[in-house]
Amino acid sequence: MRSRQNITEVFSTFAHLESDRFKKWLTDPKLRRSIKKCLEHTPQTSNAENFWVIYWHKHWENQSHSLAKMHLSAYLQEPFYWAAETTVTKFTNNQYSLADHFQLANAEVESVLKSFKPEISNNLKAYAQMAISSRLKDILRQRQEADFCTNWALLRKVSKKQVLASLSQVGLSPAMITQYRLAWCCFKELYIQNQAGGTSKLPEPNRQLWEAIANLYNSERINQLTELTPQCSADIIEQWLTRTATYLRAYLYPPVSSLDAFKSEDDSNITLDLPDPSSDSLIADILAQEEAKNRQNQILQMNNVLSKALHSCNTQSQEILKLYYQQELTQQDISKKLQISQPTVYRRLTKAREFLLAALIKWSQETLNISVSSNQIKDMSTILEKWLRTNYSESNLIP
Repeated sequence: MRSRQNITEVFSTFAHLESDRFKKWLTDPKLRRSIKKCLEHTPQTSNAENFWVIYWHKHWENQSHSLAKMHLSAYLQEPFYWAAETTVTKFTNNQYSLADHFQLANAEVESVLKSFKPEISNNLKAYAQMAISSRLKDILRQRQEADFCTNWALLRKVSKKQVLASLSQVGLSPAMITQYRLAWCCFKELYIQNQAGGTSKLPEPNRQLWEAIANLYNSERINQLTELTPQCSADIIEQWLTRTATYLRAYLYPPVSSLDAFKSEDDSNITLDLPDPSSDSLIADILAQEEAKNRQNQILQMNNVLSKALHSCNTQSQEILKLYYQQELTQQDISKKLQISQPTVYRRLTKAREFLLAALIKWSQETLNISVSSNQIKDMSTILEKWLRTNYSESNLIP
């Protein structure tokens, strides 16, 4: 599977598979026009892939533009494909093809976008491949389990929330949903009491049990249903629960839809009302996120540099720093405690600070490309002093 070459392709093309292999990229005309129009507004960001990831993810979160999810779906085609291929290799005995796995991955784009946190990492592709690989494994395990699960075992193991969601998905009226829910509750109460073990091959309820479930339903409906409904026979209850099991399977394990759901017909008459990517507020938000992330990374790097330098100081210098900054002893008190002269304490303290400052200056020159001036050295000395006090005050909180 070759990589797409430019920003326009990355955010507007979808993978097309034939004979369970990648065949070609198909372009969505609407998405292509959309990203081209955006690039015209911000030519300076034309090659900034991460900018457009954050841009479209922000609009998807705010539901401010319907194209956002489609652009990100196109962007994630490659990680979805590789995750699907890896899953096929690992699950050699499942009935799904590479194309099926790829379609399952595409169906999960919403869950990937929900769990992705740009403020933590802007590498959506890497995150998506990891998240989808895990999700595909879960889906396959659930479906394999469902293949061996009877209707009655399935009804026994699901939650009330899942039952209600499956009934709502097929369009039942609220009144019918409450009746189906009550029938399921009665079934679950009596079926569990009459069956032992946790196997997925639980037997079909007998006629006596169906009569007991119907009796319980008829007695509970008066108090639990808001509308007055007639009594139900055991046959009706059995029909309802059989349908409920069917609805649950469709809800929990939906069939793999065709890869050709993507449409490439010309829709040039559609008007694109795009959010302006060059707007001050959006650019400011994205730059602020990047700046905050860079600043946090720099602080972490600086902490690592100073911690490493501190640990390379000789034992006596480390002890003096600890007594001075953590226990807040004076140089005279340290002299008495360590039984050395006060000038020695002063020299050790000064040399330790100079050693740490030199490490900080070297890091600044190599990492931040800063040409250090006398004023900057003064600022770094202040930063170092603050770091030492913070570092030792935090150490003091450790029991």
